[in-house]
Amino acid sequence: MQTETGAAKPPAPKDLFGHPRALGFLAGTEFWDRVSFHGMQALLVLYMVDQLLLPGHIEQVAGFPALRALIEGAVGPLSTQALASQIFGLYLGLALFAPILGGALGDRFIGRTRSVALGAILMTVGHICMASDRSFLLALLLLILGTGFLRGNLAPQVGDLYDKDDRRRTVAFQIYGAGVNLGAFLAPVVTGGLAQVYGWHIGFAFAAIGMALGLVTYLYAQRHLPAEVRRQAAPKHPPLTREEWVRVVLLVTFVPLAATFWVAQSQIWNTYNIWVRDHLQLAIAGFQVPVPWLQSIDGLAPFLTLPPMLIFWRWQAARGREPDEFGKLAIGCFIFGMSTLWLAAGQYVTDATGRTPLLWAVAFHFISNLGWLYFAPTCNALFSRAAPLAVTATMMALYSVAVSLGSLVSGRLGGFYEAMSPAAFWTLHAAVAGGGGVLILLFGAAFRGRLFGQPTLKPVLA
Repeated sequence: MQTETGAAKPPAPKDLFGHPRALGFLAGTEFWDRVSFHGMQALLVLYMVDQLLLPGHIEQVAGFPALRALIEGAVGPLSTQALASQIFGLYLGLALFAPILGGALGDRFIGRTRSVALGAILMTVGHICMASDRSFLLALLLLILGTGFLRGNLAPQVGDLYDKDDRRRTVAFQIYGAGVNLGAFLAPVVTGGLAQVYGWHIGFAFAAIGMALGLVTYLYAQRHLPAEVRRQAAPKHPPLTREEWVRVVLLVTFVPLAATFWVAQSQIWNTYNIWVRDHLQLAIAGFQVPVPWLQSIDGLAPFLTLPPMLIFWRWQAARGREPDEFGKLAIGCFIFGMSTLWLAAGQYVTDATGRTPLLWAVAFHFISNLGWLYFAPTCNALFSRAAPLAVTATMMALYSVAVSLGSLVSGRLGGFYEAMSPAAFWTLHAAVAGGGGVLILLFGAAFRGRLFGQPTLKPVLA
C-alpha cells in the first residue's frame, strides 16, 4: 500500500472478510450518513406536495418567492407537483455536486478528517432546521454543504486502504455499499412511519439523530484508519504527467455517460413517490402502507443480493469471464432500463380499483437494484483506480457530478409526469438508461487502454 507521498506503509489488520479493519468503520459511518440522507430523501417530495407548497405554508418559507421566480423564469410556470420535482432535483443535484468541492478542500487545505466532521455537523444542523417551514431553504443549503464535505472525503479513504491494482478494491466498495444500502433500508421505514403517525417534522428529526451518530462513529474509528498525511506549503506531488492528464480528461468525459444511469435512478427518489401515491395499491388488510416504505427496498435488495453476486463474479473470474468495469457498468444500465419498462407495464396490470398491485413495485425494486449493484460500486472503483494519485479525492468526487447531473435532468423530466401517461413516462427513462449502457460500452472499447494500460480483466460482458 502506498501513502500520498508514495512511501510504503504496513497493511492494516485483515479481519473483515480479508479486508482491513478500517473498512468496517468507514462503512459504519456511511451507514449513518445514509440513514440521515435517505430519511430526508424519502420524505422531501411528498412533504412539499402535501404540505409545504400549499397555501398556509408556502407563504412562511423565507426566500421562497425568489427561488420560485428563478426556477420558473428558466423553465416556465410549474404546477405544485412539477415545482416540487424541480426543487428536489436541484437540491439533490447540488448536494451531489458539492463533494467535488469538498473533496478538493479536504485534499489541499482542511484535511479529510476535519472535512468529514464538519460535513456531519452541518448536516445535523440542517436536519434540525427542517423543523420549521421558515428555515426550509436554509436547511437545504446546510445539507448541500454538509454533504459536500462528508461525501467528498469519506469514500476516498476506502480507496486509500488498497494498492491501485488490488482486485479487492472493487469488492471493498461493494462492502462499503452495503453500509449505504442498510442505511437506505432503515431510514425510509423509520422516517416514513414517524411522518405518517406523528407528522413530517418528527420524521426529519430522526434524520438529524442519524447524522449525529455517524459523526460519533467516525471519530471513534480514527484509531483504526491510516494516519492522515498533512499538507505542507510545498506540493507533495510532482505535476501531472501527460498520461495522467489524459486520464483526468477521460474521466471528465465519462461523467455524462455515467449520468444516464442516474437520470433513471434519481427519478425513483423523486417523482416515483408521487406515482406510488397515485397508482399503487397500498392498502393491505386495512393498513395503509406509508409511501416512503417502498424506498426502503432500495436498501434491502442490494444488501441481500450482494453475497450471491460476489460468488457469481468470483465464479466468472475463475473462468476468465468476469466483465471488466465497463462491461459491468453497461449491464447495470441495461438492467435498470428493463426495470423501468417493468414500471411502464404496471399501467396495464391493475386490480379492481384500477391500481397496480404492491408486489409489482416490490419486483421493480429488486430488478432495478440488481442494476444498481452492477453500476454504482463499479463506477466508484473505476474512478478510484483510474485517478492519478495526486488528485484521487478530487477525481472520486467527480463521480458525484455524474449523479448530480442525472438528478438535475430527472428533476426537469419530473415536470413532464402530469402531462404523460405512466407508461410513456417510465419508457422515456428506460430509453435514457439503456442508451447510456450502449455509449459506455463504446467508450470502454475506445479508451480502456488509455485509462488502465493493458486491462487486468478480459473485457467481455459475460
